Amino acid sequence: MSAAQPARRRDAAATREAILAAAVVEFTEYGYAGAGVRQIAERAGVSAMMINRYFGSKQGLFAEAVDRSFGPPTVVGTERHGLTRTMARALAENTAHGTEHLDPFLLTLRSASDPEAADIVRQGIEAHVGARLAGLIGGSEAELRAQLGLALTAGTWLLRAVVGTRALAGVDNDRLAELLAAMLEPVTEGPATEEAVTEEAARPGRPAPGSGSAAQ
Repeated sequence: MSAAQPARRRDAAATREAILAAAVVEFTEYGYAGAGVRQIAERAGVSAMMINRYFGSKQGLFAEAVDRSFGPPTVVGTERHGLTRTMARALAENTAHGTEHLDPFLLTLRSASDPEAADIVRQGIEAHVGARLAGLIGGSEAELRAQLGLALTAGTWLLRAVVGTRALAGVDNDRLAELLAAMLEPVTEGPATEEAVTEEAARPGRPAPGSGSAAQ
């Protein structure tokens, strides 16, 4: 009978998680084109062949890394109540100078220009943060309004955290959150209803639409 001990079984779930966690870091720092399979494997402490075994390809790994990055509610929360203020505050704090975290916007910025990665990024945005925001705001054109809100979010992040324009980089978080909330509110609250427009027009001193009340 052999005295040799049987080799310890590899923990497949832990290996897979280590690869995915390493991939999120590498893709965020270097983008899809710049992140190498060997570098991801080295960071995860596995061989490069393990990536193909668990994810099929670099593209398959990238798709799951995008899902992992956009899944958590970083800026867009999960509650409808106070949504605008919550988004504005989170965006202000997450783009403040010295903030260090794995940012899904950075992954987007460094990968979206790559044709092989662009469609994966788009699907990740639409399936996660876009769908979550659209579901929270509801109403007419929810998907369009949600993506307009995300455009404002991404633009603020780009100019403040990446480019570092002086006005945005130097503004106090409270003041920035206040301004952002005011800008996001028309998008998250939706367009005025036809009834509200009619009521506003009917208020005393308000000329009826098409009444030709311009000063003569």
